[in-house]
Amino acid sequence: MNKNLSYIALAVTALLSPSPAIADAPNTPDLPQEYIELMGKADIAIADKNWDEAEQYLLQALSSNPDNPLNVLILSNLGVVQYNLGRDSLALNSLNKAHYLAPRSVTVLSNRADILLAMGRDSIANIDYAAISSLDSSNIEARYMNAMLSLRQGDTLTSRQQCQAMIDIAADSIQTNIANASYLSATEQWEKAIPFYTKILAKDPSSHFYGARAVCYLMLGRLNDASADITTGLEHNPTDNELYLYRAYLNKMRYMHDDALDDLRRALNQKHQ
Repeated sequence: MNKNLSYIALAVTALLSPSPAIADAPNTPDLPQEYIELMGKADIAIADKNWDEAEQYLLQALSSNPDNPLNVLILSNLGVVQYNLGRDSLALNSLNKAHYLAPRSVTVLSNRADILLAMGRDSIANIDYAAISSLDSSNIEARYMNAMLSLRQGDTLTSRQQCQAMIDIAADSIQTNIANASYLSATEQWEKAIPFYTKILAKDPSSHFYGARAVCYLMLGRLNDASADITTGLEHNPTDNELYLYRAYLNKMRYMHDDALDDLRRALNQKHQ
């Protein structure tokens, strides 16, 4: 796998990874009044990002009615709140309890996967993303994450399968195009990757995507196309050190050794700033 493309793919994954979802309290008149009031107060605290208060109300709701089936919702929300408080172990414990009570809940699995990913436990998070895509075949976000994390782990077969499924479900989704471009680049299918990057750039003309397509052109020996993408990328972001590395490689291929060294130095300087 080209290391530069791997870094691009991982950065994009980080940017597109969702925040854990907070579920709204249901409007159910049969619930005990105290339980309803505590859930309502927790909702307000969550909306205000007052995580300490939210945790307190959710824990009180759990203790006030420990056998209520809606505690799955409370435990899921509690996990997200505890994660926002920096209590990763408690957050994971709450989500594990919620998953035990509702093993087929996509919301619980999504929250747990997102938090595991944020904790750096990618391989376990990937299991949850795979489970979500099995439970909800139209869930593009889960398929995207499973494709990208599988690619990171060297499981190109799973990544390819998810990429194809995404094309079948939502061909125009930017996540579909990012996943496919990343997979094709990682497996050195440069020509096939280019159209996906072109579609991405039509929606998000960011410097890193210009850089990723430039790499494809460089690997194919299309130096003028690579040069154009690098130039455009630097116009969008003059501090993108990856682009200076690509231009250094381009200049080396053009036997412009002094220019290549200048760009290499500039890339290293940008990296350390």
